[in-house]
Amino acid sequence: MRNILFVGAGVAVLASAGCATTSTSSDTHAEAPAATTPPTTPEVPVAPSSPLSSKWAGPYGGVPPFDQVKVADFKPAFEATVDEFRHEVAVIANDPAPPTFENTIAAYEDAGRRFNDMEVLFDIWGSSMSSPEFQAAEQELAPRFAAFRDERMQNEALFKRIEAVYQSPDKAKLTPEQQRLTWYYYTRFVRSGARLDAAAKQRMVAINQRLASLYTTFSQNVLGDEEAYTVVLESDADLAGLPASLRAAAAAAAEARGLKGKWVVTNTRSSMEPFLTYSARRDLREKVWRNYVNRGDNGDARDTNAIIAEILELRAERAKLLGFATHAHWRLEDSMAGSPERAMQLMEAVWKPSVARVREEVADMQALANKEGAKLKIEPWDYRYYAEKVRKAKYDLDQNEVKPYLQLERLREGMFWVAGELLGFSFTQVDDVPVFHPDVRVWEVKDKATGKHVGLWYFDPYARQGKRSGAWMNAYRNQERFRGEVTTIVSNNSNFVKGAPGEPVLVSWEDASTLFHEFGHALHGLSSAVEYPTLSGTNVARDYVEFPSQLLEHWLATPEVLNTYALHYQTGKPIPPALVKRIEKASTFNQGFATVEALSAALVDMKLHLAGDATIDPDAFERDTLKALGMPKEIVMRHRTPQFGHVFSSDGYSAGYYSYLWADTLTADAYERFTEGKGAYDKDVAELLRKHVFAVGNTVEPAEAYRAFRGRDAGIDALMRKRGFKAASSAQTKSSH
Repeated sequence: MRNILFVGAGVAVLASAGCATTSTSSDTHAEAPAATTPPTTPEVPVAPSSPLSSKWAGPYGGVPPFDQVKVADFKPAFEATVDEFRHEVAVIANDPAPPTFENTIAAYEDAGRRFNDMEVLFDIWGSSMSSPEFQAAEQELAPRFAAFRDERMQNEALFKRIEAVYQSPDKAKLTPEQQRLTWYYYTRFVRSGARLDAAAKQRMVAINQRLASLYTTFSQNVLGDEEAYTVVLESDADLAGLPASLRAAAAAAAEARGLKGKWVVTNTRSSMEPFLTYSARRDLREKVWRNYVNRGDNGDARDTNAIIAEILELRAERAKLLGFATHAHWRLEDSMAGSPERAMQLMEAVWKPSVARVREEVADMQALANKEGAKLKIEPWDYRYYAEKVRKAKYDLDQNEVKPYLQLERLREGMFWVAGELLGFSFTQVDDVPVFHPDVRVWEVKDKATGKHVGLWYFDPYARQGKRSGAWMNAYRNQERFRGEVTTIVSNNSNFVKGAPGEPVLVSWEDASTLFHEFGHALHGLSSAVEYPTLSGTNVARDYVEFPSQLLEHWLATPEVLNTYALHYQTGKPIPPALVKRIEKASTFNQGFATVEALSAALVDMKLHLAGDATIDPDAFERDTLKALGMPKEIVMRHRTPQFGHVFSSDGYSAGYYSYLWADTLTADAYERFTEGKGAYDKDVAELLRKHVFAVGNTVEPAEAYRAFRGRDAGIDALMRKRGFKAASSAQTKSSH
């Protein structure tokens, strides 16, 4: 499961899953006279000279002016670009000519470009450069972003014109993509309250502004707990069991905090997971684990429980205003699942076999602990440690044996090679564009066959102060052909712990999978070949966006990648074939843990949002729901409610965390399309995938796109095989409609 970024509260969505910047065209009132009255269009505002409110300049069709960003400039840039966008909307809404696709839909698609660019920079600072100065600006501006979105979405004159185009018989004469864009804007406006009466619209504005503030505070509180809680290791005894690479990373983290000569375990997943896997110090494992799972839940000024309760209350009220039973029903109306009931059907089909597998895994671990004379009962902070011991005992596979072959930079080269084989891309590092931090590097992406420029790929791999934890993909600019050829700019962002200078960064197998996952999102964006930016790249249904990314994870384990790019960091020798075979043999190991950890979070997320307007105590709801589900006590949710950024840092994945499982049913089935053919690098199947999935963005309904690639709907059976579970009944198998 990967973190996907949705920053802010009504601010542009940076999705990781969906990890791409989506255009945020929204609306509130800017009342316009009737079409028969001469329009009173305001004069075009003159924006102050600022890099944040200006068109991007430089090579490759313009690049983000990262080297010129000043936090103090965000507020004036916001105001200048809002004024410009308002003017553009007024021109469209007040146009006396009858509404057409060109003067309404296309015109609106073309509006707000400077605003969108500014919003991208604002969101990047929120996720990757969140200083105290920026956090103050974010608290002030997040509600204003939300209010401006509502202003656009509730503009009655604009909506009437969009509705007229949508309902016109002339719509049938439009291209399929133009029809899709018209549908998109019409449904988006309706779902945002365009048909509400004046009082309800006013309440919607108040709700969305309050949610924006709550999302921002939630995100900042969790980030604060990630930065405030660390575990300092004082002596060699505290390092018992830790491999050399992890010791070096902990030493570097300590030195960065002015603690040279000591070691620090930071409060992020990339630091926590390897420590819990290898540390022989059970007391320290528990301390690191508690720091991590209690983020946002420490009963102090950064506690998020009251924030979450208010978010849930406001979401329920908003859903009712819009005519939906619950927030979950509103969110899933335009998803691939279509309804919470269908999403729950899939989750429940997988839950029981995954819990049964956990029981087996725990029994194996407990038996091994007993054999070693540990005199303990497996607890959550023991799971990874003893799972690793069982892996070695059962499969003769020690992750420490694998990790020396998984160098971050070599894996990056392997990803580039896979992209070349599947999609025909080449990557060349460039140094002629600005970056927002010295850690960030940039590659130009070209079509190998023609040499044509495709886009830019930014890579920001390391953890640092002010950067949220996890891994995600952004789209700084969407591909389009609407007003000329515009190429995309995408990024991948991770939180690997930087080692000592000159030392390669070694990663775990899971982190390597995450790296490929996020690169899958980037390739989704880079492959886009559509007319309109709103329908471009990863701007697809929430439960479909994870399909291309999860699919790419399969190529990490292919012999072609491992034999060439999994090279020992000291000897340079490729990973031994015998070790690769042991990796393959252990591929379904610990799938009970992995599935239950993520699926429990998805179930709690959905049930929280199906509770409607019930008063929620988040801690109690989580505890009671997990008990009713029969959650194994040896595992906690992958994202506990008080720190569940996917769900509470924006609307992002709210009632949508099930999307990872939904998409993985497609992933498992799609990869079998390759293995049924000539294998992972089957050129014909790869071309079908590119043509029908990666290139089309949101121009095609997801289920239709999948059927065009696969020839049929996906079922659950491939997913169960992938995870090593017993097949579900056929009644539970369909995940497309």
